[in-house]
Amino acid sequence: MIIKDANLEIIATRRSQYPEEGKPEFLLVGRSNVGKSSFINALLSRKNLAYTSARPGKTQTLNFYSVNDSFYLIDVPGYGYASVDKKTQSKFGMMIEEYLEKRDVLKRVFLLIDFRHKPTEDDLLMYNFLKYYNLPVTVIATKADKVGGSKKEKNLKDILDTLDLVVGDDLVVFSSVTKLGVKEVLKKIDSLVNSDVN
Repeated sequence: MIIKDANLEIIATRRSQYPEEGKPEFLLVGRSNVGKSSFINALLSRKNLAYTSARPGKTQTLNFYSVNDSFYLIDVPGYGYASVDKKTQSKFGMMIEEYLEKRDVLKRVFLLIDFRHKPTEDDLLMYNFLKYYNLPVTVIATKADKVGGSKKEKNLKDILDTLDLVVGDDLVVFSSVTKLGVKEVLKKIDSLVNSDVN
């Protein structure tokens, strides 16, 4: 897949604001500061399409990025960031749940987890939450460039053991710095978008 065109098209907080063309959608979820913005920029070969912030918890809406006029990548508020108050966290949760409940065009969820650390309780809760809705999930192990060779196998095992992926779900080791995993993710999106068209 060659990315010819990508832009932030819709910023939504409720269902009535979602796009209605019926294009395939791919949801990105993950802890605050796991690297969602860097993932988007690396995937779409853009430097600052998604704004990377030194302050975690900056995304507070559902951001729909239109790609090649054929599908949407959707960035949602990160979870597990302590400085976001409980009321706001609850609002984020309801916003994501409302999206998940009745979104037939959602093809896959990318769950981003920091490859350097064992998945947190929040990561596990999010994976189980997605499975409650029977959604297909690809785990993206971000920041792989920061993990030395000897630790890679152990960290991979930690993620797989903790999440206990169901059949059909998979994992991609990813780095926005070295572009490791970019082609693999784009190939996955391409096959899902095209299977939808055919």
